[in-house]
Amino acid sequence: MSGNAQEISLTPKKLGGYQFYRDVLGSPRYIVAPMVDQSELAWRRLSRRYGAQLIYTPMINAKMFVDASNKTYRNSNFDMINGEEGDPTTDRPLIVQFCANDPEQLLSSAKAVENHCEAVDLNLGCPQDIAKRGRYGSLLQDDWELIYKLINILHVNLSIPVTAKFRVFPTVEKTVEYARMLERAGAQIITCHGRIREQRGQNTGLADWDKIRAVKEAVSVPVFANGNILYQSDIDACLKATGADGVMSAEGQLYNPALFAGIEHPLTSPDYESDTQILIRHPKHADLALEYLDIVKDLKTTTSVSGIKGHLFKIMRPGLGRETDLREKLGRVKINPRGVKEGLQAYVDVCLEMKERMDRDANAAEGTLLKDLITTEPITGIKVMPHWLAQPYFRPSPEQKKAYAAAHAPVAVDPSSQAMAVDPTPASQPHPAAPKRSLAGDDASGPGSADGISASKKARLETTALPAPSEALAASLPPP
Repeated sequence: MSGNAQEISLTPKKLGGYQFYRDVLGSPRYIVAPMVDQSELAWRRLSRRYGAQLIYTPMINAKMFVDASNKTYRNSNFDMINGEEGDPTTDRPLIVQFCANDPEQLLSSAKAVENHCEAVDLNLGCPQDIAKRGRYGSLLQDDWELIYKLINILHVNLSIPVTAKFRVFPTVEKTVEYARMLERAGAQIITCHGRIREQRGQNTGLADWDKIRAVKEAVSVPVFANGNILYQSDIDACLKATGADGVMSAEGQLYNPALFAGIEHPLTSPDYESDTQILIRHPKHADLALEYLDIVKDLKTTTSVSGIKGHLFKIMRPGLGRETDLREKLGRVKINPRGVKEGLQAYVDVCLEMKERMDRDANAAEGTLLKDLITTEPITGIKVMPHWLAQPYFRPSPEQKKAYAAAHAPVAVDPSSQAMAVDPTPASQPHPAAPKRSLAGDDASGPGSADGISASKKARLETTALPAPSEALAASLPPP
């Protein structure tokens, strides 16, 4: 009896909630989201260099991961053979995310990785069609009993905590009720993505920070906020608006892996908009792409070809939008999945050529402060950095597109007044009843105009005629 008591006292206690958040994870505030084929080992290495404090693996299908006959899937999603994934010195803290609809399969998969990470996360947020077909992610939102079982079996049987990431419901009340259920099931950290599951693709739109705040106020475990994080100023705005313990970024960090770099520098600092500080937050994208490829080359663990190409297209998006020949060249690169490292040079060559062109453009602008080169995207109102720098991409919502189109529609003219107009001759002036000009301005369709708007009027339209993305996001936009 006494021997058993002594044995029990020597068994490490599994930490949970804020104790786990502080003592094991180190109170992370800047978190990289789980992203299919995108938050892989090489990307995690790059992200940690630029300020990420906690990173999730890509979503792993528990059913396929536990299948003994499918070793290829397991090794390509979490390679434990080479010892690099989950390495205590280079790949931690780390949370491994699974999607599942079978508690036993989920437990078996989680058991396989529990010694290689700090926690296991259940994906309850994936809204894609594949999630509907596989019955996982946000498509489980209506089956609360199953979700409870999935979380609880890990909570009871793992030596490490279980966490959960979910999307909000249309109402605050149901969102809060759902979050409380996740906590009761055993989730020790809850990540709240402030979009409903229908908000995806072209309908992505803005995340609802108010619902995230409601979740934070309703549960007693740490809450991470996910959504609307494009610039560093958004991070501070999100933390203040939601009260969350940390901010998680997905696409914003994919387009600019330096999103969290130098974040300890105060936004109110006099030199916040200096070239030095801007370049810390927004390095040259071709340099980031080459750095990422160097990491891929140095790893023993293989990085998927689709993952590599996806990263390069996102990181260098501002340059590829201008250098269309390089975009086509990058798209044409074909690499044998069995010889990724041998084929990397083709990607390196494209990135080196991009670097040469971007350095040329940056040198041409020498003498002008970077802050004076920042413009505004006309539909979303999002700040646009010089095209040689890494920066976020935000899809305009259908509502923003409609509002922009309405604001820039030609002014209707009374046909009867048009009939009175006469063509001006050298000896005459335009008739007072001539049709009014549209909002676009004098040279709307002339050479050098942008989006059909003259350069002289574009700046004025960007600041006066465009709808703000949202109060929360708009307040966080300046400075980038």
